[in-house]
Amino acid sequence: MDYMFVLLLPLLVGLVSGFASGLFGIGGGAIRIPLLNLVGFPLVSAYGANFFALPLSCSIGAYTQRQNVDRKLGAYMIIGGTIGTIVGTVIAFSLSASALLMAILFVTVSVMVVLGMNLSRIAPHASEKISPSGLALSLGTFGANTLGAMKGGSGGSLFGPLLKTFNIEIHRAIATALFVAAFTSIVGTLLYWSQGELLVIEGLAVLAGSMIGSRLGSLISIDAKPKWLEAGLSVVILALAAMTLVKAMFP
Repeated sequence: MDYMFVLLLPLLVGLVSGFASGLFGIGGGAIRIPLLNLVGFPLVSAYGANFFALPLSCSIGAYTQRQNVDRKLGAYMIIGGTIGTIVGTVIAFSLSASALLMAILFVTVSVMVVLGMNLSRIAPHASEKISPSGLALSLGTFGANTLGAMKGGSGGSLFGPLLKTFNIEIHRAIATALFVAAFTSIVGTLLYWSQGELLVIEGLAVLAGSMIGSRLGSLISIDAKPKWLEAGLSVVILALAAMTLVKAMFP
């Protein structure tokens, strides 16, 4: 069982979350963290393993979908996102003692993700008036990464919905989100490393699975229909957020 916990289960979690990352452009944390938590990782350790896998797995996804990456918008997002990662990670360390509080925060952020993804359906008239700007994207990514890092992620799960809120086409939003997450997650990885919260062996297993999954998911995402990408992302994030909250309430 120890062998399965150290290598096999983290590898499978990485494969599943990496596939979802490449398919939906979410960084993978929204999938990876609750799954690691469900197989026995404390939330803070799951956060560290997630950050360990993010830079390379997101880079593979972004490279695979490179024709859809908007580098100009991505540059603005990287600036705000990097600062947000630092702020959110510091907050995450201070809240790490309360598993229930972190689970509630995770659910709150996940609901925000789904609302942003579906804003054009919820409030179509308001959505039509929104257009992207460098300042708005930087501020938005700062907020997304602050919230994302507070739940142990890069904020990548919020990048796609943020871009969708600005009426960016879903394939372009997914590819750009992966591009941004590949850079901003490096800061979080270094911060978790400095605090001794990275489990190297388990992290390598998660990383290996995430890289393979990200490549496969990205190849499928390129040709997938937008409505299925949006619907699938919404369902997966809400389901896993609910599972995380239930586990925290009934350990």
